[in-house]
Amino acid sequence: MPQGRSDRAVIANVCRTRSTNTRLGLAITLILASTTVVQAQPNPAQDEVTLSELSVTGTGPAVERAGGPVVGYRATRSATATRTDTPLRDTPQSVQVVPREVLVDQQDIRLGDALQNVSSVQPGGTIQGRSDSFIIRGFKTQIYAIDGVLLSPTNTFSSVTRDLADVERIEVLKGPASVLYGRGDPGGLINIVTRQPTLEPSGDISLQGGSFGFRRVQGSVSSAIAGVDGLAGRVSFAGQSDPTFRNFGGRDNSRTFVAPAFTWNPSPDTRVSFLGEFTRVDTQYDEGLIARNGRVPLDNIARFYGEPFSRYNSNANFGLLKVEHDLNENITLREVLNVQWGAFALLATRATGLTNRNTLVSRREATVNSTYAAVDSQTEMVAKFDLLGFKHTVLAGIEYTNGYRHAYQTESRNYPSVSFQNPVFGAGLVGLQFQSELKQKNELNGLYVQDQIDLGLGFQVLLGVRYDTGTQYYFNRLPASRTIPPDQQLSGTSPRVGLIYRPFDPLTFYVSYSTSFKPQIANVLNVTNPAPETGDQYEIGSRLDLTPDLTLSAAAFRITRNNVAANDPTNSLYSVITGQQRSEGVEADLAGQILPGWKVIGGISFLDARITKDQVFPVGNRLVGAPAFSGSIWSTYQFQEGFLLGWNIGAGITYVGRRTGDLNNSYSVGGYARLDAAVFYDFNEHARFSINARNLTDRRYIEQPFNQWNNAPGAPLSVLATITARM
Repeated sequence: MPQGRSDRAVIANVCRTRSTNTRLGLAITLILASTTVVQAQPNPAQDEVTLSELSVTGTGPAVERAGGPVVGYRATRSATATRTDTPLRDTPQSVQVVPREVLVDQQDIRLGDALQNVSSVQPGGTIQGRSDSFIIRGFKTQIYAIDGVLLSPTNTFSSVTRDLADVERIEVLKGPASVLYGRGDPGGLINIVTRQPTLEPSGDISLQGGSFGFRRVQGSVSSAIAGVDGLAGRVSFAGQSDPTFRNFGGRDNSRTFVAPAFTWNPSPDTRVSFLGEFTRVDTQYDEGLIARNGRVPLDNIARFYGEPFSRYNSNANFGLLKVEHDLNENITLREVLNVQWGAFALLATRATGLTNRNTLVSRREATVNSTYAAVDSQTEMVAKFDLLGFKHTVLAGIEYTNGYRHAYQTESRNYPSVSFQNPVFGAGLVGLQFQSELKQKNELNGLYVQDQIDLGLGFQVLLGVRYDTGTQYYFNRLPASRTIPPDQQLSGTSPRVGLIYRPFDPLTFYVSYSTSFKPQIANVLNVTNPAPETGDQYEIGSRLDLTPDLTLSAAAFRITRNNVAANDPTNSLYSVITGQQRSEGVEADLAGQILPGWKVIGGISFLDARITKDQVFPVGNRLVGAPAFSGSIWSTYQFQEGFLLGWNIGAGITYVGRRTGDLNNSYSVGGYARLDAAVFYDFNEHARFSINARNLTDRRYIEQPFNQWNNAPGAPLSVLATITARM
């Protein structure tokens, strides 16, 4: 059967199974709604927990809501941690928000650049130029959520680099988040919140050009759609070409992105929204620099050990439908349906070792062809009521996910070596042989409930628990192994509890406990159902409004990651699950407006992330890519009057300490401080011209180590000019 037809058949079969679960979820939700005894409340005050409302008018006073635009650099509300529209100060877990205004002022092109505004978050490597990965509180994560829906359950990384053209805000929930999202890494969750359509016509378009031949165009237009009351649409788009500073032999990297979105209010108590995202990527497969003798030489950061024909082509497609209906002013039903599919293909030369007294790099040639598809259904009810004198906001939901992945790999080990110091292009293609074929299928059902309780006297409690159960088929066929394993039976319980205390209005304290759950994909000898990877976090923190427009938040935490898989020391074809890792630290974040026109965002982090139990790696070794100290600060000033009216200036510094490159701690990369600046002029509310400069001191550094053969160098001094028109 042709691949495209096969993919559609799989998706159709998955959708039929999801439909059965959705009907069951709706039935349970309606039963819960009908049996819940509620006491009508007056309209809640602004500071109370309230349900999300969809606003598409684009007029009236600027009142922030979770998922909506942020005025300035400081967000005050979010739904990422609770799935209800909740003030950040009423959330007993660290949540940091990077608003769109920061993305625009910094002219962030990469997701990693935007996230460096958040404490305890570092780039985790681009996976050879293919994707985005991050280190959050010491632990790596390679997936994220879009409008509250995680990427495919079978993908270990996104198949494309993330575009920011349709991003309204980027939110980081620190620590485990499995109580609402199911599977996940213990360090935290990144949630991409997209721009919503507006009934009022609006639009913007930007043209960019910069160092090393960079070119980009992006835009977004939104308006009411004639003929249907309450219907609005938005289309965001972007296209870019980026040859970069790396010596690829004349090749470049390109990406195209289109994101249509619609919202419809058929009645005052019903809201419907749809988001589609379609991304195409054609890039150079680039492993970066190689570590030798315990360090990564930086004498030539353009050095490339591959061949010009090494390419990576991919596409990722994402569709999200959300329907909300208010049964009354206290009960809302919500259904979210998501489908994802995509593929990637690569042809690459990969480094495998150093020979001839570390002067030659041995290489292999490899190809990978991979496809994936997934569906996700979330059926939820949110109810507000008084019980025993306490105010409750209860969220109850059922989630069903089903996904598959199929990857086929070939390679040749007798590929010509190149010089470590002066690699030269010219090797041709050689014969390839079968290396592996991976087939993976996950099916998970999750049941979760959460209660936000206002106890009065400044105290609030958050209680939540989730139970996941399902199956996983994971078969990685090798030339010497064809035995098909049985399905794994998956299950896990993820509780969360938090206490909030507000002694007086600008100050909030909290303490919380949260957990994570992640199915194993390790192949353990003679074990059919290996224990899932789990994590737990203890956190204590505070938020203080220094002024009505400026907030300082701080947290101390300890995260323990259990059941970590490592290579079996007696059989390289298998893994053992005995590892434990721990990360503990303190962090602080600042965001908002200091004085009229003077805005700031930044954070600082002290982190100790180490191995605490393992049969392969020494206990006490530091975790990969986790610096002991890091921090960033970015500030802009808009001149308020006089002949400088319309001018804006900005500057920032990012510091990242020394990091280890592997769990053996066999090499490390040095710390660095990067200085950035910007100047922009607003001709009027419809036009802006800006110049952004990164790495003003032209510092050479490794942005993030991945392993001995994959170390991404940071870009040298780079200048980007942007002209933006708005309607």
